[in-house]
Amino acid sequence: MNHQTLKLLRRALFPLSLVVLAGAWQANALADTHHIIVESGDSALSKEAARQSKEQWDSTRSLRNKVNNRREKEFDKFDKSIDLQEKCNTSSNVNAYWEANSDRCLDRRTGRAITP
Repeated sequence: MNHQTLKLLRRALFPLSLVVLAGAWQANALADTHHIIVESGDSALSKEAARQSKEQWDSTRSLRNKVNNRREKEFDKFDKSIDLQEKCNTSSNVNAYWEANSDRCLDRRTGRAITP
């Protein structure tokens, strides 16, 4: 064979061999990603996670109840204050006035709490 023909053959085969090598590697990579795992969701890890979540929910239950009770009491106190203010302001007693700082209906002359 001619030296120039050998050189030309090498120039053609080297890139071709790289393409073939890359294609072979790519086929292996694609083959690895086609695994399908079908799971019913009842694995030991998911059961353990569910158990821990329930345990945490149960342990914070009393705290949630305390927070809810406190909010309810604060709302009831505010609601009662508004009702008393309205009664005091619409009272027939002309000496009655509403003290906002103490949330009480007071007598203008004596400063004592009165019931409207």
